[in-house]
Amino acid sequence: MINPHFLIISLGNPLPAYSTLHSAGHFANRGLAQIFRQPEWRERRLGRSKTCLVSQGPKYTLVQSPTLMNRSGDFALGAWKDMCDKHDPASLSLVILHDELEKKLGDVALIHWTRSARGHNGVKDVLKRIRMEYWPTSTFARISIGIGRPPERDQDTVVRYVMKPVSPETRGLLEDVAPFEVARALAKHEENWRLGKQEDQSKRLD
Repeated sequence: MINPHFLIISLGNPLPAYSTLHSAGHFANRGLAQIFRQPEWRERRLGRSKTCLVSQGPKYTLVQSPTLMNRSGDFALGAWKDMCDKHDPASLSLVILHDELEKKLGDVALIHWTRSARGHNGVKDVLKRIRMEYWPTSTFARISIGIGRPPERDQDTVVRYVMKPVSPETRGLLEDVAPFEVARALAKHEENWRLGKQEDQSKRLD
């Protein structure tokens, strides 16, 4: 029987300076803290990492990556190693929250850790630095939050789209509605963990 603890790291550019669609993971993480009745967010240093915002609870450690999106890997690795130094890795799971262009705004999906990053540079950087095989007793997962995408697929248009400021309505959806689906995805991930499953759970949760 495991006594699980989850390190949940949201990727995005630092808030509030970058309150954009690309920071959807941060908004969802903030909402998740409310759902789980977590302690207040506080500045902490994880290992040798930069100071970051952390909501530390008995089961969930919620963390907002303080780095720019494309440089997320070093921070995530440092935070994960710090957690492994303090807990039995067999009781730990690392979950990354990130935005997803291929899903409708607010849609949430539980994704296998090694599934394609689909061009998401922040996810690519994390996957490059954190390899599941180095921690064989731990579990890993990603949870994506859909932000939609523009009709045009050229890079400049996509960059402008993900970096545009979020409206109050969109922020409400990402921070107040999507986190309930994120909590459901976490519950499914924990169920799979307890059952010893590692299969791809990339289908949208119904």
